[in-house]
Amino acid sequence: MLLWVKKLFLGSFLLSSLFETEVNMEFIGQLILVLLMTTLLGQVFARFNWPPVIGQLLSGILLGPALLGWIHPNETMTLFSDIGVIMLMFLAGMESDLDLLKKYFKISFTVATVGVILPILFVGGASMLFRMQFLEALFIGIVFAATSVSISVEVLRDTGKLQTKAGTAILGAAVVDDILAVIVLSLFTTFSHEGGKSGLTNNFFLNLLFEALYFVFVWLVYKFIAPKFMQLAGKINVNYSIVIASLILSLGMAYIAELVGLSAVVGAFFGGLAIRQTKQEAEVNSSVSAIGYSVFIPTFFVNIGLSMTFASISQDFLFIVVMTILGVLSKYWAGKYSSEIFGLKPLEGSIVGAGMVSRGEVALIVAQIGIAHHLFPKDIYSSLILVIILTTVLSPIMLNHYIKKEEAQN
Repeated sequence: MLLWVKKLFLGSFLLSSLFETEVNMEFIGQLILVLLMTTLLGQVFARFNWPPVIGQLLSGILLGPALLGWIHPNETMTLFSDIGVIMLMFLAGMESDLDLLKKYFKISFTVATVGVILPILFVGGASMLFRMQFLEALFIGIVFAATSVSISVEVLRDTGKLQTKAGTAILGAAVVDDILAVIVLSLFTTFSHEGGKSGLTNNFFLNLLFEALYFVFVWLVYKFIAPKFMQLAGKINVNYSIVIASLILSLGMAYIAELVGLSAVVGAFFGGLAIRQTKQEAEVNSSVSAIGYSVFIPTFFVNIGLSMTFASISQDFLFIVVMTILGVLSKYWAGKYSSEIFGLKPLEGSIVGAGMVSRGEVALIVAQIGIAHHLFPKDIYSSLILVIILTTVLSPIMLNHYIKKEEAQN
């Protein structure tokens, strides 16, 4: 009898293992499709000087339920996506040049601050006209408060304008913009109906205290823990010990941020800021970029596309048009008129404004957090992503226009 029980147990174990292997192999097939499609479409968009990230996002729409239906959202894809967004924000923190911020602090801080306030007022206010509740409208405003200047940097570099006053103003404002967007997102998730339910305890004010202490912890990591930790990692005789240590630090900060009721991307971003000022920054940036951009980050953008459908886009046409116009104007006006206060010429101000229009991956991350935490109506998600894509595509077109106009004038 005991022998039969053992055989039955072994047989069920083997069947279970075989089933899990089939499921894993199915995901590997999906991953092959994801990597192939994101590479091809990313290259197509890059050839036309458009953001490759748009091609990656469209890969998800093409492969997902919206069109071909070859891949559907699943737990493994979501796990890879979550790791991808943490890596993306970690790298964003590492690319935030605080020395540049100190040098051009006044103009950068002004452009970024006005560039956060105007979209929240314009886009958030307009969202309420589309019968959204106050907190939902406010969060949509926060989505469009974010800026991604990676595309603008490529345009500025290609045209030799990166080291000009307008170029440095855009770079400095981008650093402040990222930090402000992370702080605003943290405050919103803390005080909103969703954020109020998260945290270590059921007491809202106690959770608020833990979140305040978390930022004290961030400062300690930045000033003391990260340099010592990375120095110690350099003495360990293990392959890629420095890279492993950086991932432990960023994932740990993301985990603790989520634990106290903040978003994991907040911890990842500040982890990147902490690593940037260490001696090992170049090695970490190179290795984490290779890991992230080869697998996890493309999966994040594809996963966004998998969640999209075209069912409600025709119904939301007016919403898409209004949000795109306000999304562009709010950032453009903020950048243009704020920079002109500090002595930039009108065309230089227009270059700054156009350079700040692109929402890109930062807005996509915020939108993804919003849909995951039910912070805005699910039926407008696809329309919201489309508006982000439109502002991201329009930004380099506007930037090229004003650069050529300035060159013609000179």
